[in-house]
Amino acid sequence: MNQHISFLKRAVTLAVESVDEGGGPFGCVIVKNGVIIAEGRNNVTSSNDPTAHAEVTAIRNACRTLQTYQLDDCVIYTSCEPCPMCLGAIYWARPKAVYYASSHSDASDAGFDDTFIYDEIKKQRTERSIPFYHLSFSDHTAPFDVWKTSARKKVY
Repeated sequence: MNQHISFLKRAVTLAVESVDEGGGPFGCVIVKNGVIIAEGRNNVTSSNDPTAHAEVTAIRNACRTLQTYQLDDCVIYTSCEPCPMCLGAIYWARPKAVYYASSHSDASDAGFDDTFIYDEIKKQRTERSIPFYHLSFSDHTAPFDVWKTSARKKVY
């Protein structure tokens, strides 16, 4: 248990450092076999990239380090319960576990409330605050048709 707390404390330290440098209050470390292989901070405002959350940044760094697109034998330690985007990225990365320090309600209290996104996901496309339109045309499934028969595909 002490090792988990140690890695979480590193994630929290990264989050504090991020704030000190003008970033958001989020940090993340990814561990494999008891060793930190990647770290990430929230770089949304410094990089002008809304996807540059700490978890996504750490996942990108870990995948680059391991030269793979999945983190099967890794554990993610993050300063806060992941937002919906990071949750999706985590599931695609397939780590074996995630530990977090603060809850989403702690983040909400600080002005980072993701509840509206969870609510949007539940709505019909036509009821979302950003309209989603499905347009169908001939060959709209061409990428999937090619994928199904491709000898070069890498199933993930």
